[in-house]
Amino acid sequence: MSTAASQVRFERRPIVVVMGVSGSGKSTIGAALAQRLGVPFLDADDVHPAANVRKMASGVPLTDADRWPWLGALGAAMREHADAEGGVVSGCSALKRAYRQRLMDTIGRPVLFLVLDGCRETLFARMSARGDHYMPPGLLDSQLADLERPDAAEPALTLSIEQDVDTLVEEAMAALAVLTPSPSPAS
Repeated sequence: MSTAASQVRFERRPIVVVMGVSGSGKSTIGAALAQRLGVPFLDADDVHPAANVRKMASGVPLTDADRWPWLGALGAAMREHADAEGGVVSGCSALKRAYRQRLMDTIGRPVLFLVLDGCRETLFARMSARGDHYMPPGLLDSQLADLERPDAAEPALTLSIEQDVDTLVEEAMAALAVLTPSPSPAS
């Protein structure tokens, strides 16, 4: 875990953005992690306006102008769930530093970015194998070009997608255990 990530502390339950390019496993890992933590999971794909989905489905990369309203809506939804449930996990590409900052500013609480990182070949194979997603494999290179991996100043933990789901979730849980207060013993 990076030094910056170890400085994040959660008051109640964690607020986590599982991030990475398309095909990295954000939805799968995010949903599994949320279940283990007992918090809601929000898939950023479900928050995209229909115009964004149509654009991506036709093979056109999104621009920053396309992403700003989407990021604002996702951050607001995450804040609402964190207020109600004490924590939340979201799967969101969060490709650029400015996007991650927008999410943190909108959420208004500490956030940990769990970065799912892998080689282009693995990502392309995963994208090509799924038949139920609007994001075509042809957009992978535009996402990789936009990706700004978090630096040491950002609250992030990077995990390799070359591991299985259970191992990735266990690694995330171990990191979060250090960042989340233990329940107080009953008196």
